[in-house]
Amino acid sequence: MQNLTASVLQVQEKLLNLGHPNEVVTLTDSARTAQEAADALGCEVAQIAKSIIFKLKSTNHPLLVVASGINRIDEKLIAQTLNDKLGKADADFVRESTGFVIGGVPPLGHKKPVLTLIDEDLFQYETIWAAAGHPKAVFQLTPDELGKMTKGQVVSVK
Repeated sequence: MQNLTASVLQVQEKLLNLGHPNEVVTLTDSARTAQEAADALGCEVAQIAKSIIFKLKSTNHPLLVVASGINRIDEKLIAQTLNDKLGKADADFVRESTGFVIGGVPPLGHKKPVLTLIDEDLFQYETIWAAAGHPKAVFQLTPDELGKMTKGQVVSVK
């Protein structure tokens, strides 16, 4: 765990505080995209739990969708699920609302609580990998752990 940034240490602390011994792994290459992360980890792209932040139009609050790396999120479906419209979240909004940069947004440990939806497709895998606060940092967990850590609602995202 040497050379970890403050944001990665924050994620590691949050994991430990939640009682999860999952250790953050620092990759030599970027894991900014699901494909890059899968290549670096030697797993399927579908096992990458990518964190995408949207802006809820009614409140301007963030929405986190944690999706399987192979799935494209159907924004209209998510909007119907929430009975709200989704807006794009730019880099400043993502950093302001979560405390993390795009490409390194973890599913937990945000500045403020963030409404979270979890892709039901992640539950077909024994283990998955999620970002840990930096584009080169990830941690392994089970889909059930993801649900418990985030208190996220499991939905179809496609």
